[in-house]
This record gives sequence, C-alpha cells and structure tokens, in this order.
Amino acid sequence: MNRLTPAIALDFEEGIDRKTLRRLRDRFLHVNQQRWERARSALTYRQQSVLEILPLAFHLNHPALPGYQDGDCPFGLSHYQPTPETLNAARRLARTFTLRDQGKRQPDLQAMFLMGSPGTLGHSVASDLDVWLCHRPDLPERGIRCLERKAERLSSWAGELGVELHVFVFSAEDWRSGRQRVEVTGENCGSAQHYLLLDEFYRTSIHLGGCYPMWWLVPAKEEARYDECMRYLVDCRFVKGSEYIDFGPVPSIPEEEFLGAGVWQLYKGIDAPWKAILKLLLIECYAQTPQWPLLSLELKQAIFDGRVDADELDPYVMLYRRLSSWLNEVGADSRLDLVRRSLYLKAGLPLSRAAQDGDRWRVRLLSGLVEQWGWTESELKQLDDRQRWHAEEVAILRRTVVSELTHSYRLLSRMAREHGSSAAISESDLNLLGRKLYAAFQRKAGKVELINPGLAPSLAEENLSFHHQSEQGSAGNGWLLFRDLEDPADAFWKPVIRRSGNLSELMVWCYCNGLLTRSTRLNVRAGPGIASVHELREILDALTAFLPLPIEPADRSALSRGVCPLRHLLVVNVGVDPQAHLTEKGLHKLSARHDSLGFSGGRENLVITIDQVSFNSWHEVSLQHYAAGDTLIQCLKNVLAASALNPAALPEIQVHSHSRGHGTAIARRVRELFDDVLGRFFAGGAGPHPLRYVIEMDRRYFLLQFSGKEPGFQAFDNKSDLLDALAAPQDSYLPIVFDRHALVEEPLLRAACEASEPDTIQVFYRLSGTRADLWVVDERGSLTLTAQPVQSRRYLLLPMMRFLDNLVERRMLRHPDAPVAMASVRAYELVNRDSRWLAEPRPHRDAGLPLPGFEVQAVGVLEGDERLNFDIFCGDQEFTVEEYGDRLVPAVAHYIRSQRKSDEPYPIYLTDLHLPHDLDPQIYQQDIQTSQYLAYRRSLEEALNRHLST
Repeated sequence: MNRLTPAIALDFEEGIDRKTLRRLRDRFLHVNQQRWERARSALTYRQQSVLEILPLAFHLNHPALPGYQDGDCPFGLSHYQPTPETLNAARRLARTFTLRDQGKRQPDLQAMFLMGSPGTLGHSVASDLDVWLCHRPDLPERGIRCLERKAERLSSWAGELGVELHVFVFSAEDWRSGRQRVEVTGENCGSAQHYLLLDEFYRTSIHLGGCYPMWWLVPAKEEARYDECMRYLVDCRFVKGSEYIDFGPVPSIPEEEFLGAGVWQLYKGIDAPWKAILKLLLIECYAQTPQWPLLSLELKQAIFDGRVDADELDPYVMLYRRLSSWLNEVGADSRLDLVRRSLYLKAGLPLSRAAQDGDRWRVRLLSGLVEQWGWTESELKQLDDRQRWHAEEVAILRRTVVSELTHSYRLLSRMAREHGSSAAISESDLNLLGRKLYAAFQRKAGKVELINPGLAPSLAEENLSFHHQSEQGSAGNGWLLFRDLEDPADAFWKPVIRRSGNLSELMVWCYCNGLLTRSTRLNVRAGPGIASVHELREILDALTAFLPLPIEPADRSALSRGVCPLRHLLVVNVGVDPQAHLTEKGLHKLSARHDSLGFSGGRENLVITIDQVSFNSWHEVSLQHYAAGDTLIQCLKNVLAASALNPAALPEIQVHSHSRGHGTAIARRVRELFDDVLGRFFAGGAGPHPLRYVIEMDRRYFLLQFSGKEPGFQAFDNKSDLLDALAAPQDSYLPIVFDRHALVEEPLLRAACEASEPDTIQVFYRLSGTRADLWVVDERGSLTLTAQPVQSRRYLLLPMMRFLDNLVERRMLRHPDAPVAMASVRAYELVNRDSRWLAEPRPHRDAGLPLPGFEVQAVGVLEGDERLNFDIFCGDQEFTVEEYGDRLVPAVAHYIRSQRKSDEPYPIYLTDLHLPHDLDPQIYQQDIQTSQYLAYRRSLEEALNRHLST
C-alpha cells in the first residue's frame, strides 16, 4: 500500500458499501502492521518471542506454552489465526507443540492489544509492554481470576527474557460502563482518566489478535454520533458485530477529567519526568484548546484521508507537533525547548554515536526532528553524554523540570478549586500528590536536596576534594567541594561544586546524590581541624549501611499518613578530637571512669559535636548539626519529639564515631543512652509515658520530661539543685528514672525512686550509726530528702509517720472516695542484698506511741501582701503571727526549751501542718501535694531548731 492512497469518505446518509469498509479496515491494519514490526525490531531475538507467542498462549490453553494455568482456564481468541512465524516460535519453545483444531466452541477472549510506546519513537530499552486482554462480557468470575493468574505467569516468563510485561484483563462492556476491574495504567488511574486513556489507546494501540476496534469505521467528523453510526453498521449488516469490539467514542475530554489525569501524570513525573512532562503538557493543551481535535481523531482522519505513512502517524511525532503548534502560538519558547529535550531523552537514542541496526527507522525519524530544531553538534553531544553529566549540570536541568512540574501542580490545584466535587479525582489524592511533590522538591532547613530525579544515569565522581575554607585564606569554618584536584593549589582557580557550613553535610549531600562512592578517591585539606581521608571513609561506610542507594520514592500508603522518622544516624565528633583539652591537662590518666559522658576524674563529656542524619517515612533525608551548648541533650530532645509522632514504630538509632581514641566507646555509650531513653518514654509502643528521666553528664545533671507531646529538659549545675527540682510539685504522678550512669554514687536514692508507686506516700529510710536518711516519695512522685539524728530506732520514723498520717487522715475526711492506697503511709528500709540496694517493706507498728514532749502544729496564714506566715500551737499554747510577728519562731523555741525537763538536745518535729488552699495566688488548690507540706515542714523545723540551740 502506498504512503498516500485515495481518501475514503463514508456518507451514512447516501449509503455505505461493504467493500469500502473492508478497504478502510485494511488501511488501519496496514498502519498496525508497520507499528508491530517496529515494536518487534526494538526487541532482541529472544525477546521477540514474547510478542509472537503472547496471542497464541491465550488462544490455546496448551501445557507446552508459557503461562499454562490449568485445563479449565478460559481460552480462544476470536477470529485469531496464528501465522507460520508464530507457530515456528512456539515450536522453538516446545518441540512437542502441535496446533489442534478446537472445534466450533465459543471463544472466551474477544481481542488483544498492545498499547503505549512500543512501535513508536518514544520506545526505549526501559519501556515496558502494556497489553489489554478483553474477555467476553459473560465470562464467570472464576474464569476471570484464572486469566489473571495466567497473565501473571506470562509476565514472569517475559521477565526472564528481559521484558517487563503487564497484561490487564477486562471486558469492553465493563470499560464502556466505567466498571473496569483493573488499574489499567498500573497506578489506579483508570477511572480518573477514562477518556484520556481511551484517546491514548486509539492513537497508540497495536492489534495483536481477535476483534477489530469498531472505532476504526466511524469517521472522525461523526464521533459525536458514534453510537448511532455503530448501530447502523451492525443492524444493517454492513459489518459482522462478532468481528468488532467496541470501547466507545472519544468526541472530547470532559473538563473534570483533566484534573484526575494530570494528578497521576504529575505523580509519576516526579520520579520519571520525560514522558510525564510530555503527557502533562498534552493535558494542558487539550484543556486550553478545546476547538482542536484530539490526537486520536487526527490520526483517524489522516488514515481516512489516505495518509498511512508510519513516520507521519507516529504517536510521539504527532504529540510533538501538537505541542509545538500550541506553544508557538502562546509564545512559550522555553517550554517548547523542554518538550524537545524531553522527547529526545525519552527516545533514548544517542544520535551522536552509532545506533543499532534495529533502531534505524528511529534514528532516521529522530534525526529529522533534530535537524528541524536546529540543534548544534555540541548541544546534541551534551544530551547524549548524560552518563558524564556533573552535579552542576543536573542541578540546572532539575530546576527546569521542577519549575514545569510545579507549574502543572498549580494549574491542577486551580482546576480542583474551580470544579470542586465534579473533578474525577478525590481531594485525598490531590493531597497525596502535594505530599509527594513536597517530599521530592520542597526546600526546608536541614533537608538534603536530591538533584537527580531520573535525569542522569549516574553522577559518580572519580576524585573529590574536601577543603576547609581556611585553606583558601577565607575566614569562617565552612567547607568547599572540588573535583579532580591534582594539586591542592589548583583549588584557587578550579570551580567549587558545592559549599557547606560543615563537613558532614557536604559528605551526606555527595553520598545521597551519588557523587561519592566507595571507588571515589578522596582528598582532605582540613585547615585547623583534624579531619582525614580515613575518617571520611569511615563515615561513608556508616552512610552506606544506614541508607542504601538508590533512595526509592515513598509509596502511596506512606504518603497517605503523616511523616515520621524511620531511622537516625548520629555521627559524633566529625573532625574533632574530644580528648584534646584533656590531654593537655593530663586528665585522661587521673581516673578509671570510662563513661564517655563523664570521662576521667574531671567527668568530662566526650561528645562535642553531633550530626544527626534522619530518614523519614516520606523518604526525605535531612541533617541537623549540633555543635554548641548541650549538643547531646539537644539532639536527644529532637529525636524524642519526632518519635512522639508515632510511638508504635520507634526510629532505629545508629551511631558512628571515628575510631580515633575512644570513638567506639563513645558510639556505644550514645546509642545506649538513646535506646534507654526511648525505651522508657515509649515502652510498649505507646507514650510518651509520664516520667522524669535524670541524666548525669559533664559534672552536670539534666532532667528530661514531656509536656503533652513536647519534650523539654532542665539543666542543673549541682546535685542540690537537682534534688530541689525532684521535690517540686507535679500536676500528676511522674516517677523518677535514672540513666544507668547517673548518680551511681547514690544507690540509696536510686533504689527509693525505683520502688515508688503512684497514689501512695512512701517513706524510705537507711539507718547509719546515729544518723538516718529519709526519702519520701509522695503520691505524685515528688522526692523529698531529709536527714536526722537518731537516738532510738524505735522513734526513728515516728515524727515523720505521725505528720504524714495526720495529713492523710484529713484528706480522707475531705475525700472519702480517695484511692485505698492513700489511706495509709508505707515505710521501707533500704538494705543491701547481693551488692544491690533494695527497698524492703517495714510495717510501722509504733505509730500510736507518744512523741517526746508535746504536739507541735502549724497553721498557714496568708497576709495581705500574699506572704505565707504561720500560727504555731505547742500543745495548748498558741503563738500567733498577729501577736508575735517576726519574733514568733524564737518565742516558740524559747517556750519549748523552757518546758523540757532535761537539757537533752533532741530536735523539734512538727506533727501537723495546715496550708491554705489559695497558697498559689493564681489558682485554688483543692489538694495540696505532700511534697509542698514537707517543704514547709522542713523550713519551719530548721528555723525552730536553730533558735532552740542558741
């Protein structure tokens, strides 16, 4: 058939003859055959058998053919007759294969088509094969499932030959009614772009066997009357209905479908931009030029007019010409340039190098386009050498791609606002796209920008040099990245690839973008620092174990949920010697303490800097640098805050510290700390649990706790300040948890806190000679420490227990429904068992014994200036603030001394204390915490006893 044949005009009013219709069908089949041969030529000899065998494998349910399922699997492709070439291909696979007569049974399959880029200029070695397999509409569900399993087996077989095959099983009736079972594009967008996908099918499909599309026989000008024309052809028996399959017309694209289709193309374009950019621009073109015919109708009209040249009708050539006309009309030269580059890179044909024989037609076709574009030899060579592109070139191209994708997203968002609920895409899917765009392209503090989203095959460098700014005579602590420095002096005139504030960020950026591999030769000029090639190699190994490349994009399920961290790599002391100042002082030899957070006799913290590399559920990589202040605590706080977002899946913590000096011990200690803290706050996959976590570090103390979902910490310069904080009142029960290396010289304090329980008052004591230490943990976990002289073990706990019993009794009278545990006070003795301090219960049987002397009670009185004073009662004697003023405490002490029968200097103990409920002027406290009573009791007792001894 000639490239230009006489036009065919079908006039449904004047009459149609069968001969003309057959001639029209044969014309479509001629174009179809050209495309099939082109699709076949793009495959290797072994891969060609996939195209040849595929229709036969479904036509015959033969055990010798690939994909055989079972004897009941549907088979039979309507009107299909295998060619001698197909039968020979089958015999090459299975020598025992023979073609048997299947009789006159009804075929289960109506048609099979190959669609997409095969047989077009856009087909490349990376392209897959998408096949539509259409079964008869009344096929039972069991048969459909069997066909789907057979399709999966055939896909596996094709995969063994290096062909990525996707077979989508559905019926044309389901397609027309929008009930297609399959995700026909592989990404759940069949319903979102029904007509756009049908437009693509009609202009790219290759008929492999079975019924022919009825769409071929309806003139483009009659597309709006498609159903009427189709019924006319069948009812008047101009064609046999059993020979044709009907997917329906595409007169135009509904406006609401542009949004759904655009969303999915943009979603795919983030990871594979070239094809998606072409499709996105076509969608925008369709939306803005509704007066222009669809490409499928343009193709059909061309074949009706007698233009059957495969080059002219190539779907990608037609796509380019349409976009070129539109962009020239609107004056968008830069976007047209991007279209040309996208088409060239999608084709994957390096014209500046020799092409394979099978691609001769593609070389000729693409060369003709490039000649029209006026590209120079250098421009062509630059595109062909993608494997040699450097980071700077890719970054420039990435900005162009991001700009185009962002433009498309904004256009889609505007369309979503205009069409609202009528848009063929859900709001959640639009949000999903926004999240994927955000994860891929959004800049934010600390995020590592990935500059190569499928733009270049590799950015690996053979030689990289990391130079501290001071090496170039510049002030500051930044770092510079160079390539191929034969001589360090060359850095003064060589271009800088990248600048960064710290070495770790530069390393992570190089690694994540593929510049830095294990085969890259490194050079380090550290200036005043001590960074070395050996240290950088260790960091590279740690990054490789932490984050294998390539970084795959996050899947839909991850993007549909909020972002949360998956794992953290903490790189400690990069380019820093943590012992430099210790060595100068000789402190590393003064003690056997090996805790890296309290090292040597000076208890120095060896964690100087931390670089936190994080990988989250949206597959973003970020880096945060801690180099000032309490670096470890700041890092820990941030990790806790991120972990609180998803306590059921805590992030994995990896730690690396350069092996120089105590690097291994430092890494182990830091990892141990993070594991312990995360394990406490999020035990059982829940949390954050209410508790206070004590860390000792660098001769200081840190108290970590959550306020809701927000972690915070307090720092204390000495133990006394820490104990004051532990005694402070709390809003609810907060147990005190000590880090494994915190206050190890205070085992009794640790034992008391470990034994604390909520909603009860516990008194722990340890008798040592004539002195006793008491630790009171109250109903909310606040800790009060007191010490007192002991003259009689019998009276050791009596004053404290009497005071607490009175307090509890009043609470029980006010709140009879209080927890049972609050009805009593428990006493424990701290004892050493097998080198471990334990709290053993001690029933207090002496609670009814009388105290020496008489009962001393205090009642709080708020003065007008909101200062709290006390009226004190000694037995029946009353001492009021109103009467005694500032002399009240000396007067009480004098009275008690005068009432004693001996000069024995035993102390004064308060047996009861009342505090006003408006103790805090800001609030009214229904229940004042026990620790507050104990604090005022201790203050009063200390004042009374000072005056008692004077």
